[in-house]
Amino acid sequence: MKSIKTILPRAAMLLLVFTVICGVLYTALVTGLAQLLFPQQANGSIITVDGKKYGSALLGQQYTDDAHFWGRIMQLDVSTFQDENGTPLLYAAPSNLSPASETYRALVAQRIEKIRKANPAMQEDAIPVDLVTSSGSGLDPHISPAAAAYQVARVADATGKSEADIRTILAKCTKDKFLGVFGQKTVNVLQANLMLDGIL
Repeated sequence: MKSIKTILPRAAMLLLVFTVICGVLYTALVTGLAQLLFPQQANGSIITVDGKKYGSALLGQQYTDDAHFWGRIMQLDVSTFQDENGTPLLYAAPSNLSPASETYRALVAQRIEKIRKANPAMQEDAIPVDLVTSSGSGLDPHISPAAAAYQVARVADATGKSEADIRTILAKCTKDKFLGVFGQKTVNVLQANLMLDGIL
């Protein structure tokens, strides 16, 4: 039977070897390959124009003015985190509200009222559900083509652009189903808004 004196050095050596392999070499290899093969994705899919960063194509941005497309409801909070100067940091998080709760119903009703008021030309049309609900992450950067189309008249009025021009922008920002089969078509809100502003 092996003694503890012979087992411990071997165990320590195995720990050291696997720490180097899994914690250092593997991490360096995967990070290096990601930077080499997919640098845009590896660095957060940041939309950068002329050296200025406008945000990640993977994270929702909050727009509330009439001249831009609105995304999904974001659960914003400034009460938890602060920077080194004590300034509250804004962040979004998923909601744990039940769809059956009164708070959730009130939130959706408030959003419906806001959407209806902002889009008077669409009073006879049903509001796409993704404009009045939040995603599981609370940071969804996409809306459905129907949700984008619902806002075209408002955005055209506010920007002075024609509805045809707005629809052309939306077509450029619409991503098809994954492999043409899985999921749904989506519109990236940040990309569409940057194109509205003439940045992209």
